[in-house]
Amino acid sequence: MFEITLTIDKTNKDEALYVQLYKYFKTEIQNGQIKAGTKLPSKRKLAVHLGIGLNTVDTAYQQLMAEGYVESQLRKGFYVADLEPISPLNEQLHVAEVMKCSLHERNKIDYNHGRVDVDAFPHAVWKKCLNNTLYLHEREMFMSGDPQGEWGLRTEISSYLFQSRGVRCGADQIIIGAGTQYFIHLLRLLLGNERIFGLEDPGFHRVREVLGLEGADMAFIPLDESGMSVESLKESAANVAYVTPSHQFPSGMIMPITRRVELLNWAVEKSGFIIEDDYDGEFRHTGKPIPSLQGLDTNGKVIYLGTFSKSLIPSIRVGYMVLPKELAYQYKEKLIGYKQTVSRLIQETLCLFMKNGHWERHLNKMRTIYRKKNKVLLNAIEECFHDRVAVIGEKSGLHILLKVKNGSSESELIQKAASVGVKVHPTSVYLSKKVKEPTILIGYGGLTEREIEEGIRLLKKAWL
Repeated sequence: MFEITLTIDKTNKDEALYVQLYKYFKTEIQNGQIKAGTKLPSKRKLAVHLGIGLNTVDTAYQQLMAEGYVESQLRKGFYVADLEPISPLNEQLHVAEVMKCSLHERNKIDYNHGRVDVDAFPHAVWKKCLNNTLYLHEREMFMSGDPQGEWGLRTEISSYLFQSRGVRCGADQIIIGAGTQYFIHLLRLLLGNERIFGLEDPGFHRVREVLGLEGADMAFIPLDESGMSVESLKESAANVAYVTPSHQFPSGMIMPITRRVELLNWAVEKSGFIIEDDYDGEFRHTGKPIPSLQGLDTNGKVIYLGTFSKSLIPSIRVGYMVLPKELAYQYKEKLIGYKQTVSRLIQETLCLFMKNGHWERHLNKMRTIYRKKNKVLLNAIEECFHDRVAVIGEKSGLHILLKVKNGSSESELIQKAASVGVKVHPTSVYLSKKVKEPTILIGYGGLTEREIEEGIRLLKKAWL
């Protein structure tokens, strides 16, 4: 027999008594404190010793038996099973360190470009649309929907894209899906293995990752002052170009009309396609949003990608792809067997949200909020750094780039920022090769104006 050091917390409402007892024995067995073959106390004795019910002890023992930690021998009792050695302590320590690190990270001001202002999201309106959707379509919501996405939502998206972005398409050309990476995977299947993808350099690393994992041929095309260099594109073997013309990621530049026309002509001459990722296209801080590349296309060469992740909230995972008519037909022939990746309930809720005008009101509100945050950020940088930094890509989107003129490397800048409680992000991950002049990415959508200003003051302390 062994000494039981467990203390049962009968006031713990979050963890049942049997769970506390089960976890105690499980941990002691894993740690080797209770050896294989050891007889456990009888249920009655243990219940009396701990002052708990007999059923509580029985439930804990049954769980240990179900998981193989103990064995029951007829009329003898419960014995610890002979297990392979387990070394959980290091893993537990690692988990504890990760949790400690995570808690520390959460206390930082994090200039993450992927975050949005969730406090401004119309929670009550969204919840009302969700409840109405369940009330009106309860039985339908339990069944699989259209593989391309719900027709009503595709119709609303088609109307919105034409009015706001100049995209010309019908609902039958739209595919709903869970984000850009999923669409890149579908396009890889749809366009065929022989296609060579020309990617912006620097450019969105997650697209590069998908294509790399799938074994696609890639060509990294440098940027000039107007975006992807068409001259370099022509010199490459690429016949599919992936571009972010409305807000180049990560540099933030906006592709002028002259370069857009050059790209369209390249696609016709090459018998290729252009994938237009309208990244942050809704948020332009000076002037009106630039019309889409797809709206200029008269030859069916542009595939348009968009998402609600920045304009609504990232967690709903709703994106859309607009295919040229010929590719839309091929999609129905080749890929219609792919199940829809976005919840039907979310799709119908978003459809109602758009149909009732909430989407347009929310978008206008967010444009105002982000324009103000952009101004606060730029004013703080000017006040703290003056000419010691160069700001890039400040006219649109929810992030900027900073070139810091203090001689530090990218990693040194990030480490110095972390030392004062600020998390900034590298841009080297978006490049195919190293650069001499480090640039830091500053995202501000998910921060308050106070946090934006405080973070910049702390960066001044760290960097100057």
